[in-house]
Amino acid sequence: MNTNFLSLTLELFVGFFALLVMTKVLGKNQITQLTPFDFISALVLGELVGNAIYDKDIGLHYVLYAVVVWGTLIYVIEMITQKLRGSRPLLEGTPTLVISKGRIQYDALRKNKLDLDQLLHLLRDKGVFSIREVEYGVLETNGAINVLRKHPYEMPINRDLQMAPKSVEFPVLLILDGEIIPEGLVKLDKETAWLKNELFHLGIPGPSDVLYAEWLEGEGLEIQTY
Repeated sequence: MNTNFLSLTLELFVGFFALLVMTKVLGKNQITQLTPFDFISALVLGELVGNAIYDKDIGLHYVLYAVVVWGTLIYVIEMITQKLRGSRPLLEGTPTLVISKGRIQYDALRKNKLDLDQLLHLLRDKGVFSIREVEYGVLETNGAINVLRKHPYEMPINRDLQMAPKSVEFPVLLILDGEIIPEGLVKLDKETAWLKNELFHLGIPGPSDVLYAEWLEGEGLEIQTY
């Protein structure tokens, strides 16, 4: 077998087991990527091994040394956050309340560089398709969101109560970040004038004052201002 292939095979084996050992030592958070720091750390570890494989000017022993030093630093940080609770907000971040008592916390979204489209996407990941279902929403340090539903939308499920089947409607987004969503009006077969008139009756001057608005068949408008 060609010497280059033997060298590459050796580097792959060593790199594979080096990452395996580091993963075992550092724990599962390097796989689940609990925080942005964990995510970046995992990327750097992989990059260090990749450099050993493809950069012939860097000896494998130097890269193994770098992996050990980097892994040691990560391990020390993990020990600090486990032992010293006060260090966690600085090193891992803190959960943020982005929905409180059914209201979107706009300042909290801006602080975390999260827009409404991203918020809605995260809610759908949790099986929530309407803001009106949420009493509290917490943005976790890993970027996911956990929700506490309002009482009418909490368990038990309808089947447990032996309720008659009822059709489920999908909420139609009408206003986002102060801008009217034309596609929403098309779905409802409504004009912009209708929406502005609805806002006027609710004492809202116009769409620019609305952070979020949706329509749900049978329940009407859900509107949240800035």
